[in-house]
Amino acid sequence: MTFGFASSAATSINGSANSASLARMLEPAEWAAAGIPLLRNPRDVVSGLHSRHRPTPSTAVVAVLDQEERLSASASFARRGVPADGWEFRNALLAQLRRVIPHDLRRRTPVRTAVLLYCRDGDERWTEEDGAWMWGLRDACTLHGLRCGAYITLTRAGWQVLGEGRGGRRPNSESRPGGFGEEVPDPAVLPLRTASGAAEVLRRTAAR
Repeated sequence: MTFGFASSAATSINGSANSASLARMLEPAEWAAAGIPLLRNPRDVVSGLHSRHRPTPSTAVVAVLDQEERLSASASFARRGVPADGWEFRNALLAQLRRVIPHDLRRRTPVRTAVLLYCRDGDERWTEEDGAWMWGLRDACTLHGLRCGAYITLTRAGWQVLGEGRGGRRPNSESRPGGFGEEVPDPAVLPLRTASGAAEVLRRTAAR
């Protein structure tokens, strides 16, 4: 009877953990209804981040854009093979933002926008992992005083801005990056911080 009780308790705990994890993700309809600002030129943003960070599957690239949609800072990091949880992703994204750019919490209204590019296997359809990244990005932006911007997936088929229906075939997770200078601002004109880092559920990658 003792064994049966322990098994039942473990099942209950696991069920509660799964329920909490599922609550920390956003469905596409919720994301679309959240008023996420549209990128004026998503292809340039995607190409620039791809050229700078050269992401491979399971790599996330978080970037901060100014009001003119110029890149102010970015960081790339690889996700470990753990269950998707928006809380864990939020902490990881927040850690990267703190490494590369000061917060804007003193401003009444955010003026900079954070976007997330996630390179993964599979097709362009939404997954629960995408939902967890969306939840994490939105929460990390709130805690860092930024506007929550686009969530972009990069797969073999190409790139897609989820919730908007905009995308393209190149770059994709297998394509070679284009010219660095053609896709991102000149560092002499705009100070740019780029870093990579790791939180508890993420492994460190080399800075690019």
